[in-house]
Amino acid sequence: MFRRSTSEVIKLGCCNKLLHTSSTKCKNRREHPLLRTFKILRNDLQLNWRNKDEKKLLSPMNVIPQYTDIAIIGGGAVGSSIAYWLKEKTGRGLEVVVVEKDLTYRQNSTVLSVGGLRQQFSLPENIQMSLFGAEFLRTLKNRFGPDADVYFQPYGYLMLASEGNAQQLLDNSKMQKEFGAINVVLGKDALKERFPWLNVTDVEAGCLGLEKEGWFDPWSLLQLLRQGAANKGAYYVGGEVTEFSFTDQRDVLVDGVTQGTYQGIDELIFKLPSGEERSLKFAMCVLAAGAESGEVAKLCNIGTSRGILSIPLPVEKRKRYVYQYDCQVNPPILNTPMVIDYSGAYFRREGLGGRFIGGLSPLPEEEPNTNNLDVDYNFFDEKVWPLLANRVPAFNSIKVKSAWSGFYDYNTFDENGIIGPHPLFHNLFIATGFSGHGIQQAPAVGRAVAELILDGDFRTIDLTRLGFDRLIVDKPMYEVCII
Repeated sequence: MFRRSTSEVIKLGCCNKLLHTSSTKCKNRREHPLLRTFKILRNDLQLNWRNKDEKKLLSPMNVIPQYTDIAIIGGGAVGSSIAYWLKEKTGRGLEVVVVEKDLTYRQNSTVLSVGGLRQQFSLPENIQMSLFGAEFLRTLKNRFGPDADVYFQPYGYLMLASEGNAQQLLDNSKMQKEFGAINVVLGKDALKERFPWLNVTDVEAGCLGLEKEGWFDPWSLLQLLRQGAANKGAYYVGGEVTEFSFTDQRDVLVDGVTQGTYQGIDELIFKLPSGEERSLKFAMCVLAAGAESGEVAKLCNIGTSRGILSIPLPVEKRKRYVYQYDCQVNPPILNTPMVIDYSGAYFRREGLGGRFIGGLSPLPEEEPNTNNLDVDYNFFDEKVWPLLANRVPAFNSIKVKSAWSGFYDYNTFDENGIIGPHPLFHNLFIATGFSGHGIQQAPAVGRAVAELILDGDFRTIDLTRLGFDRLIVDKPMYEVCII
């Protein structure tokens, strides 16, 4: 397959300035060159004007982007991280526009996640991304200022194994340490001595993260990434992508496509909250729309056409519940780690009192409806509580205080992120399908996608095996004994 170089694609892109546009119905109307130049100069002045007291970038009033070098669909943690790293590497020499469906983030997967950080994976790529995530959190103040904080709780993860998967736990731990993770595998007696509140009758071993593991506030990380990108010149637009424009590109050669018949994408249409439609021409586009990514991909005919386009982006919405409950009688101690039972149930402390949060991924046949974010409390009583009470006898007396639900960008192919270029559209990059691990992998994914776009290859962590091509050759990247 032949692809244009990054620099060539950018040169073939648009003039990358922010202009006002009325609607897609007028998108083909020619604008007078002098008027266009005046608008470019005016909007550049607006974008570069800063509030001297708050040192925050001021968005131009009533200005909607019409042209950009790189359009990012999705402004959650992954999309904002990509925007941040692109601007970090290029400054104001590259125009980046982020199109986010809901800038309030009320239903965004990022802010509704548990916010865990761990290196306890079985794939080298996931281990390395998590290690970089830990380093990124450690250096937040250097990047974003002395007030930057995500309230990281460094109490680690405790992954429990039954007799049947204890050896895999040992093998995983060995590989994690080879990449720089710091953890220890404890046998049944050592677990009971260290965590006397834990029932280990049916547990063979547990792996405890000693450093660089814990949990943090996802909302705070999202705001730092988003503001960091905006301060460097990235532009955020509130709108829902509804369509892509296709153009004949006769000079592009693609395997399996008759020469001279290739159609590429260079423009997206999005709907503002008011209902008005706007267009945005781009040189490159990044699909990082989280749980919506599979549906957005269909707008590019991915999964709905022939040839390579017959292969869908296998990312779906999956609803997950998080329950908050109190344990007032002999609760686990303050330095309790995030505990992952081999049954799939998990829990961790929430604050300094006897409050905890926990949950469980449902079985495939029990997947809840994704039409809303309603919480099923019966699922806790019937499925979650028995597992928690078995593992921690003190949890027999717990009482649910509140709960919430959020959407996973669930990769139905192998439950791991899809990162890299699409094999047909030379200017479309994908970063989605993280299946619950996106918040901790966002810093590394953002850096990796920026490297692909700007350098043409992965420079730090080689994520080639997580590309779209594995869908074509049917080579899933499964995690082993990991939830």
